[in-house]
Amino acid sequence: MAETKKYISDIHMEDYTACYEDKLVTVDSFVFDGGRKKESLNGFWHYAIDQYDTCVRQKWYIERKYDNRGFSLPVDYSFDEWPVMKLPACWNTVDPQFLLYESSMVFTRTFLYVPENDEKVFLRVGAANYIFRVFLNGQYIGMHRGGSTPAYMDVSEALAKENRIIIQVDASRRPEQIPPENTDWFNYGGVYRDIELIRVPKIYIKSFRTELVPDGTFKNIRVEIKMSEPVDTTATVTIPELGISQEIKVSGGAGNIVIECEPDLWTPENPVLYDIEATCLDDIVSDRVGFREIRVSGREILLNGKSIFLKGISCHEDSVINGKALNDEERKENIRIAKELGCNFMRVAHYPHHENMAKLADEMGLLLWEEIPVYWAVRFSREGTYSDAENQLKELITRDYNRASVIIWSVGNENADSDERLAFMKGLADCAHTMDKTRLVSAACLVDGDGNKIADRLAEYLDIIGVNEYCGWYTPDFSALPELMKNSNPDKPVIITEFGADALSGHHGTISDKGTEECQEYVYERQTEVLGSIDYIKGMTPWILYDFRCPRRTSSIQKYYNRKGLLSEDKKYRKPAFYVLQRFYKENI
Repeated sequence: MAETKKYISDIHMEDYTACYEDKLVTVDSFVFDGGRKKESLNGFWHYAIDQYDTCVRQKWYIERKYDNRGFSLPVDYSFDEWPVMKLPACWNTVDPQFLLYESSMVFTRTFLYVPENDEKVFLRVGAANYIFRVFLNGQYIGMHRGGSTPAYMDVSEALAKENRIIIQVDASRRPEQIPPENTDWFNYGGVYRDIELIRVPKIYIKSFRTELVPDGTFKNIRVEIKMSEPVDTTATVTIPELGISQEIKVSGGAGNIVIECEPDLWTPENPVLYDIEATCLDDIVSDRVGFREIRVSGREILLNGKSIFLKGISCHEDSVINGKALNDEERKENIRIAKELGCNFMRVAHYPHHENMAKLADEMGLLLWEEIPVYWAVRFSREGTYSDAENQLKELITRDYNRASVIIWSVGNENADSDERLAFMKGLADCAHTMDKTRLVSAACLVDGDGNKIADRLAEYLDIIGVNEYCGWYTPDFSALPELMKNSNPDKPVIITEFGADALSGHHGTISDKGTEECQEYVYERQTEVLGSIDYIKGMTPWILYDFRCPRRTSSIQKYYNRKGLLSEDKKYRKPAFYVLQRFYKENI
């Protein structure tokens, strides 16, 4: 008896995403975009909730309207009749009904393209949380993992005069991702950073790096260029304010030069920046950079050869109005408030913030700790999870390599000290050291609870030890703090990366009443009193500048916010602890 041929469609596909994995976009696709003309695709995009991933299951991007016999087909979409959302945005803040939505959404729009000469065109998506896939004119272009770093996709062959682009974004939390499914911040979804087209010549400058050579002389600048093809040619680099115009021999697509000069060194008090430009063949790129040296000597942190105490504060990328899609004025406000507090340093936690944060810190004078979200209980033994983390680290380092303000790469936060975790985090620390020999590598480590001391095996592979401790809050007995300091004897500098206490703005009581302004103020008084006397502590970034959304914080004090901020969530109210830290920074350090 002959078998009956059954109708099979996408509804029977169990692993419906496998066909997209072969075009995963990683750091290898990066294009240096400084000084390049960019065409914005921001603006109004049609959108639809797609919690069953029907777009990728049915391959909506093909836009099949008729079968092979010419009969009209029913479809489950009507792109140009969907409502519109202005991108970039976090959908959670656009409409109250999307506040807690954490699955897939599809965005689409049309645009015109007029070619110019013989060119390549890249689509740059600044960030979309967490997985996103791009389709253009019926073609699948590529996908990206990691909700806080940019992706570059070559769309040259797919472009036409009239174009339809589709971006499918999946904000689902998954245990195998970085970050995993359980974190302590809000999982904003959406395309929340700029969407742009970048035109480049057929052979273009792919990478452009510059730095002060860390040799202690403060007189040598290294410039490195990598081309998109293994060409042999000559490039030119100019820094007009320093009277520099030098040729660089490019062999096999790469070249570098060390230039002797005497730049004014960048510091938070004197954030001097120089315009630098590189030309090669038909391509020109530029950047605005500062030159400084950061290193460790024993227990000291040295900025331009001088010991520095990092007077810091931690900060999330969060806004009442915009979620994670901060605008530049909000970023400037965060830096201004930090400087009002007396800071020369900020820990931008717990994931890569917008690249403009580092550019503004360059301009306004603030040192930065930048971090990837290897957070809490990660699947350290899973190869794919490590690859995800390493790629995010590489993308962050590649993106912000030229930023003078960035002095520390952090490879994670608050992970239990297991063998699997040590191998995972050591790999990341080694990766950071290999990619960038001019900056320091750290991680925010947990205290050894049994011995009440700083004793994380990862410290051996770090330049600076970051320590999170909450004496006076999660550890109510304050005597644990001086004992912790006494029990520890690190051979390198320590930054207290977190301490603090919740306080609801306007909520009052005694110093023993958790969640009151008085309790938070008292914790800061005791913490600064102890920490200010410890010689191996060379910085601190208390938790945190302002209150931020967090779904796991459900008490009547928290109201779905982490209330450890020194300011209220709208940044209009400074809690008393703000002034405690301000006095400590301005009078004692």
